[in-house]
Amino acid sequence: MQLDILTPERKVFSGKVYGIILPGREGSFEILERHAPIIAALGKGKMKVLKEKNGNTETYEISGGFIEMLNNNASVMIEDAKVID
Repeated sequence: MQLDILTPERKVFSGKVYGIILPGREGSFEILERHAPIIAALGKGKMKVLKEKNGNTETYEISGGFIEMLNNNASVMIEDAKVID
């Protein structure tokens, strides 16, 4: 799926990924390829980008925001992101 991670100041990440693990307001959740359409609020915590099925990942510390998943395209809009892995 296509993933775009955006802050008000910059594009943090854009590319094809296998999935993402996100800190939701009610707990963490995972979105994989071909997930049903969803819009969800994100809380403060760690967001893990699963770049490939073999375990290649990148982890960000985020401060909250939203995710929209539609037609195998995920857009994550957040206040700020810092790579921690």
